[in-house]
Amino acid sequence: MNIRLQLFELEDQRWFPHVIRQGMLDFLRFMITKLHAYEAAVPLLQELLTRTNQRHITDLCSGAGGGIETIQQDLSQRMGQTIVVTLTDLYPNLASYQFLKEQTHGTIDFIPEPIDATAVPETITGVRTIFSSFHHFPPTIARQILQDAANKRAAIGVFEGSQKSWLEMLLLWLVFPFIILVVTPFIRPFKLSRIFFTYIIPLIPVGIIWDGTVSLLRIYTPGQLQQMLQTIDAPNYSWQTGRTGNKPGKHVIYLLGYPS
Repeated sequence: MNIRLQLFELEDQRWFPHVIRQGMLDFLRFMITKLHAYEAAVPLLQELLTRTNQRHITDLCSGAGGGIETIQQDLSQRMGQTIVVTLTDLYPNLASYQFLKEQTHGTIDFIPEPIDATAVPETITGVRTIFSSFHHFPPTIARQILQDAANKRAAIGVFEGSQKSWLEMLLLWLVFPFIILVVTPFIRPFKLSRIFFTYIIPLIPVGIIWDGTVSLLRIYTPGQLQQMLQTIDAPNYSWQTGRTGNKPGKHVIYLLGYPS
């Protein structure tokens, strides 16, 4: 799937009900965590932390914090010391962030104020990461995110949990509706609103399938990311892009950037 269409996702719209958006993001967090979808990205992130002598990750566009708990645990185990993660978002999901903070005894923390990924304050340090969110941004804003990291000499890792294939699209349409119905009662923290808008008025499943379809069409391929990098003014800064992972459901498209 080499095309990229800048269609609209429901969760990006200001008018979209917050309770439905959070229900969709909670499902995404649950699935990414349970499937260890970013398993193949962990060695790349370890390399980025080692290159920059960092042990702190600032996660941008965190959504509901999907998969970050297992990533933090795997990184800490591989590196032999605790890796600290700070979650940030322009629209912070405070309930999910507080849940993750309590689950990890504070090794995953968060900034409650809105943080714009195109203009991260100088006071916020650490290796920047973006998981499952970079595709939301049109090229002009995506370039601003990368340019801001380069300007502030901050390392950045962008990861999309997908191979970007038509098979993934088919599975989304045919299999995911049943998965949503099965796993929703097990998502924590438990919310009655999530149950209501899944089984009584199924706005959350409809939103997940629509946004999942659009997400696949919006994800940048490694070739498209490489073309974007050619427009970034970043002297003494190195970039890598590519695909990694060879297990079903664990393919990752990535972009890494760090000061040379």
